[in-house]
Amino acid sequence: MSQSSYGPLFEALAHYNDKLLDMAKAQTERTAQALLQTNLDDLGQVLEQGSQQPWQLINAQMNWWQDQLKLMQHTLLKSAGQQSEPLIAPERSDRRFKADAWSEQPIYDYLKQSYLLTAKHLLASVDALEGVPQKSRERLRFFTRQYINAMAPSNFLATNPELLKLTLESDGQNLVRGLALLAEDLERSADQLNIRLTDESAFELGRDLALTPGRVVQRTELYELIQYSPTTETVARTPVLIVPPFINKYYILDMRPQNSLVAWLVAQGQTVFMISWRNPGPAQADIDLDDYVVDGVIAALDGVEAATGEREVHGIGYCIGGTALSLAMGWLAARRQKQRVRSATLFTTLLDFSQPGELGIFIHEPIIAALEAQNEAKGIMDGRQLAVSFSLLRENSLYWNYYIDSYLKGQSPVAFDLLHWNSDSTNVAGKTHSSLLRRLYLENQLGKGELKIRHTRIDLGKVKTPVLLVSAMDDHIALWQGTWQGMKLFGGEQRFILAESGHIAGIVNPPDANKYGFWQNDAEAISPEAWLAGASHTPGSWWPQMAAFIQSREEDPAPLPARIPSEGLEAAPGSYVKVRLNPVFAQTPEEEPA
Repeated sequence: MSQSSYGPLFEALAHYNDKLLDMAKAQTERTAQALLQTNLDDLGQVLEQGSQQPWQLINAQMNWWQDQLKLMQHTLLKSAGQQSEPLIAPERSDRRFKADAWSEQPIYDYLKQSYLLTAKHLLASVDALEGVPQKSRERLRFFTRQYINAMAPSNFLATNPELLKLTLESDGQNLVRGLALLAEDLERSADQLNIRLTDESAFELGRDLALTPGRVVQRTELYELIQYSPTTETVARTPVLIVPPFINKYYILDMRPQNSLVAWLVAQGQTVFMISWRNPGPAQADIDLDDYVVDGVIAALDGVEAATGEREVHGIGYCIGGTALSLAMGWLAARRQKQRVRSATLFTTLLDFSQPGELGIFIHEPIIAALEAQNEAKGIMDGRQLAVSFSLLRENSLYWNYYIDSYLKGQSPVAFDLLHWNSDSTNVAGKTHSSLLRRLYLENQLGKGELKIRHTRIDLGKVKTPVLLVSAMDDHIALWQGTWQGMKLFGGEQRFILAESGHIAGIVNPPDANKYGFWQNDAEAISPEAWLAGASHTPGSWWPQMAAFIQSREEDPAPLPARIPSEGLEAAPGSYVKVRLNPVFAQTPEEEPA
């Protein structure tokens, strides 16, 4: 690296030194607090069990030493030019050690294998201890995994041959560019470093994404209601209302025309409405889960009726939006009001939270108590902090690889629409976040039939609406076994579809793509495993199955002339969805949309 290259690097380091130190201090304090509040009980149990099973620890240490001695022998043989089979290899999906130098150069081959062996033995030690409760073991395994992957040799310049080669060839300019990217990300981060995943300036809502034409026909303090313009001469009588999650933005279902569920439903002759939730700021701190159900979903039903004259809808709910839709149906049933949802299609929706997936790592009384205190103090759960937490559920593919590419390789992220949506964070009102954590996840009040929405107890067994629940095989946020079990809470007709892929790709799977298939089984089953054992696989998208499910529930199949949205308040996608958290964008949650 030439003398002239050091200047910009040192200037940038000096300029952002305080910011880096403040963030490091906050991260250290937060980690220490999490360890104290989260893992003291877990650690105590492990230490107690470890003291009672010393042979387990001794055996694990001996196995590690034996593997290290074998690895040293392998390295010496390889250094002497002799053939030697590696002791361990990365998994096929592990892209950290793809560069040839990791295998061809003995020193880096040693670093790679020593790291992989140590990781294997550490995780095996957590798994081997007997008598540790499963939940405690899962939390300890998660935090052990986080430590292991953070300390990977691929994450450090001095131990990554690909980075060293790049740094020498570019005369250190990769580090200068990387520091500039780090500086920008620091400016846009909350308490944790929020690594940019894509070129966010490449997309604009209404120009590149969220393109389906429509009008905002209703606006409240909580949401905007969008009615989409028809593309067919006639439409079905009963409109469709989509309830997206309020912890993400709705346009995952209306990205580009070729993969837009909204545009596809409109093309099937449906009158489609979409709730676009407000991105809450501190002024909305007191909004609770009950408000999303009554002042959100129920009020949106009134908005659809005002626009179409139809009292009933075909409801579609995604993730926690599906939970809110289900709670609205349960609230109407509990109050003995006529059901206003003719059919309900739920995507990756948890109702019984006894199997919360990898989010269960955080479902622990000390963690939730700490988060509740934070929510009360700040009024909101910052969406940027949530985004980092979700990324760390898949840390190697959604965090550390971007850390390396951006800050060590100095590569600006590419433009990718899905990652743009993923980075378009939304806050969660403090009370709502606390309710989700305690009432739903920790105490599983809905699954136990104990949840009350505005003093009305919700019993989904009283809901007779036909339900189609679509889950995804590789979903780590809402395990399909848990969503299948939750579907059984309803008291009416139930149908389950299991899509290939994960939480997003399993749902956003248009027929023209012909990418992922699905399983279905209409026979009764006593467990999700029994259901899958008797299921048949169908290639291609399940979207036509959903359309047929909706159409078969029409009371009057005679079509109506297409409904043209009123002038309303403004054109889709509206104002609420455009509110961004990052300060590099002009609008913040505290500002009112135009």
